[in-house]
Amino acid sequence: MTMQQTLEADIGQADIGATAPAAQRVRVPIADDKTMLRAARDLTKDIAEARPAIYWSDMLLSAGVGYAALAGAIMAGSPLVAVALALLAALALYRALLFIHELSHIHRDALPGFRTAWNLLVGIPLLTPSFMYEGVHTLHHKRTQYGTVEDPEYLPLALMKPWSLPLFVLIALLAPVALLFRFAVLVPLGALVPAIRRLTWQRFSALSINPRFRRRPPEGELRPRVLRQEAGGFLWSWLLIGSVFALGWRPLLIALAVVSVTAVLNQLRTLVAHLWENEGEPMTVTAQFLDSVNVPPPGAIAEIWAPVGLRYHALHHLMPSMPYHSLPEAHRRLRDNLGEGSTYDGANHKGMAVLVGRIARSTMRPR
Repeated sequence: MTMQQTLEADIGQADIGATAPAAQRVRVPIADDKTMLRAARDLTKDIAEARPAIYWSDMLLSAGVGYAALAGAIMAGSPLVAVALALLAALALYRALLFIHELSHIHRDALPGFRTAWNLLVGIPLLTPSFMYEGVHTLHHKRTQYGTVEDPEYLPLALMKPWSLPLFVLIALLAPVALLFRFAVLVPLGALVPAIRRLTWQRFSALSINPRFRRRPPEGELRPRVLRQEAGGFLWSWLLIGSVFALGWRPLLIALAVVSVTAVLNQLRTLVAHLWENEGEPMTVTAQFLDSVNVPPPGAIAEIWAPVGLRYHALHHLMPSMPYHSLPEAHRRLRDNLGEGSTYDGANHKGMAVLVGRIARSTMRPR
C-alpha cells in the first residue's frame, strides 16, 4: 500500500469533525482528526517521490567520512585527536546506519541497487544488515499493532520504574559485542543445530525493544536476502576477529567503541521518538501521531541525534512512505496550513532534554 493509499484509508475510517487536543495524548481515547489526515494527503502529493541523487550522495558521503575518521582514530598518535576522530566517525556512521529506516519503507524499485550497496558498505560492516529491520519496523506502523504487545518497537517506558530509563540506554553499550557474537558464533551453530537457528532468528534477529516479541520465519523475497546477508555478516565477523592477530587489539577495540557510541546515540533517539504513554490498547492514527515526536527547527542539534528525517518522527507516522528529504517541506506545509494549537502542533516538541525530562518525571509518579 502506498503512502497516499494509506492516508486515504485512514481518512475513510476517521470520525468526521473530530479534533484531539494535544493535552489529552493517549490517556483517553482520541478520535481521528480528519482535517489533519486529509491535509497530510493533499498537501504533499508532489513531494512523495524519492530522489536517488540525494539518497546516494548522503549515504556515500556519510559512510566515507565515517570510515575515514575511524581510520584516523586508529592511527592517531595523540589521544585527544583519536577521541575527536572517533566521535566524528560515530556521528557519520550513525547517519549512514540510519538509512536502514528508509530501506524498510521505500518501494523495492524506487532506488535500484541502493539496498545492496548500503548492505555492502554499511549494514554488513556494522553487523546490522537490513534484514534486521525489514519486515520488523513495518509492524510498528500497523494501525492495529502500534503500542500493543505485538509491536516490536514499543514499551510503555513513561509508565515504568525510574531505573528503567538509564538501563534502557546503557544496555546499548553491549550491542557491538552482542552482534559480533551473533554472527560469529550463533550463525554457524545455527546452521548445524536447528534449535539454535530458531532461537537466533526469533530472539536475536530484529532491531526491537519489546522483549516479548518473537520474529516469524522469513518469507518470500526476504528469505534469500537473509541468507546472503547472514553469510556476509558471518564472514565479516571472523575477519574482524582475525584482524587481532594481524593488527593487534587496538583497531578492533576502537571500532567497537565507535559502534557503541552509535548504539547509545540511537537508543537515546529511540527514548524520545515517542511519549511511550500507551498501556497496550489499540490506538487511532491520530493517537499514534500524538504519542510520537517531531523536533522541528529552529533548533539545529536535532539533525545530529535524529538524522535522515527522524527529527520528524510523528510526521513519519502520518506518512510512512514519504522520503526523508521531503519531510522538512511536508512539515512546513502542514504547520502553515493547520496553524498553532492544531492537532498537528501537539506533536511538535522543543528538544531531547525536554522530552527526557518529561519521561523521567512520568516514571517517578506513584501508580
